[in-house]
Amino acid sequence: MKASQFFISTLKEAPADAEVISHQLMTRAGMIKKLGAGIYTYMPMGLRVIHKVEAIVREEMNRAGAVELTMPVIQPAEVWQETGRFDKMGAELLRIQDRHERDFIVQPTSEEVVTDIARQELRSYKQLPKNFYQIQTKFRDERRPRFGLMRGREFIMKDAYSFDKDPASAKASYQVMAQAYRRIFDRFGLRYRAVAADSGAIGGDLSEEFQVIAATGEDAIVYCPQSDYAANIEKAQALAPSDPRPAAQEAQTLIPTPSQSTCEQVAALLGLPLQRTVKSLVLSTETLNEAGDVTAVKVWLLLLRGDHDMNEVKVGKLTPFAAGYRFATVAEIEDHFGCKPGYLGPLNLKKPVGLIVDREVAVMADWICGANQEDHHIRGVNWGRDLPEPEIVADLRNVVAGDPSPDGQGVLAIERGIEIGHIFYLGTKYSKAMNATFLGEDGKPAMFEMGCYGIGVTRLPAAAIEQNHDERGIIWPDALAPFTVVICPIGADRSAAVKTAAEELHDALVALGVDVLLDDRNERPGAMFADWELIGVPHRVTIGDRGLKNGQVEYQHRRDAAATPVAHADILAVLKERLGA
Repeated sequence: MKASQFFISTLKEAPADAEVISHQLMTRAGMIKKLGAGIYTYMPMGLRVIHKVEAIVREEMNRAGAVELTMPVIQPAEVWQETGRFDKMGAELLRIQDRHERDFIVQPTSEEVVTDIARQELRSYKQLPKNFYQIQTKFRDERRPRFGLMRGREFIMKDAYSFDKDPASAKASYQVMAQAYRRIFDRFGLRYRAVAADSGAIGGDLSEEFQVIAATGEDAIVYCPQSDYAANIEKAQALAPSDPRPAAQEAQTLIPTPSQSTCEQVAALLGLPLQRTVKSLVLSTETLNEAGDVTAVKVWLLLLRGDHDMNEVKVGKLTPFAAGYRFATVAEIEDHFGCKPGYLGPLNLKKPVGLIVDREVAVMADWICGANQEDHHIRGVNWGRDLPEPEIVADLRNVVAGDPSPDGQGVLAIERGIEIGHIFYLGTKYSKAMNATFLGEDGKPAMFEMGCYGIGVTRLPAAAIEQNHDERGIIWPDALAPFTVVICPIGADRSAAVKTAAEELHDALVALGVDVLLDDRNERPGAMFADWELIGVPHRVTIGDRGLKNGQVEYQHRRDAAATPVAHADILAVLKERLGA
């Protein structure tokens, strides 16, 4: 293709609302154009990248035996009401009505619709296993759409859904997809990790995320450098300490801590390690009647070591919080503790509360906590002496670097990542809710065992840029680049030899099936090179009149600091070798 036939629109500056590098560079490179909050037009240069992603995803899904279809973007509310997600999914689910005031949704995902297809079309175990997939537009009404395609409201996703006759078969289908995903991300040429993950709102009990490693990633990825263990921060288990609790050494002492309301401030005031302090987090659970009215509220106190953070996913899976929880109000806290937040602890309560203790706190001695008295803390608190032994001890916290790995193979490290894919084993969560059955081998109706598998098609290019860029612009892996090779003729409007050499190389590469662009805009070399470095085309050939007279052209990979002279007669062979590599 020639540049004069294409559309190239680069910018010197990024828009003010572009916070992350991928948003800045995709906008400057003319790949996306903002239409509204979290809604973008995919411009021709960006659409070529998206098509590259789709092609690889489609090839590997087909290779894995999945069958492509397309489900509607606008879906009737009835199927979502069958699973209860029409009400439960919250504000991210965009609900609309037609002219007859019938309820519809704009799909964020399609478990309900594909389950409806299965219960109508898959009648016998002989038709199983089956895996349907689509590459389709989705919409999620994000509260704060930001970071360009990283967290937009409208996006393209590949979502697939497997149907099997029993759990063993479903888990086999899951593993087929797990391997297909690894092939997909290997082909993209990105550094990524597959990590054990929590299933979240979609449900299920077997789940992996595929995370592109990037310093700007929103997600914390936990892994063990000495083994294959990897998990996201929500899933990673903090093991119980192996050492026994030390004996008490200090007397319990009330100490003034004027205006020192955080663990960090108290530790600094006392000149003690932060690990000696215990933080108090107060949650509330509600009992509802059949009408949905609150009939009772129970207040809970969670104790964590001062340098640790609560893991909300882990806490939400504890039995007391299975039906949901919220952070307690100031009024509830003062009613039970007799004190405002900042000085709370398990001693001297005004009213009883439920107590849940993190594993680390359960083996601490001589610890420091709030006194339930403003501007005061208590030092030298000990289990068994000052407080009864805790009845509920659980893993409440996020792991930290240096914690022992759950597989016993070393210690944990943490890096940042961007989620680009997620696979789930769902079981019968949706088939049971929608009464989706097939005739089993025993002649009786059975529920489908399901899995679901997603890839963020439009998020993936943004993640790739976060991992691959420099001060000049994007550095695309070959598999994702809008063009693999760009030919930059210098002074082609003044030199027939340059023009001919450029066109001959272009035509030879096209004949080989290479995605090549000939920049025939007659731009100055500096402006031309700046555009292609910004856009990130991996391979560049520069042809000039002086070089041709010496039988040479220049080759430069996007990661190279400088161009390399290559014999004109050899440039096609050099490119074939580089592209093959």
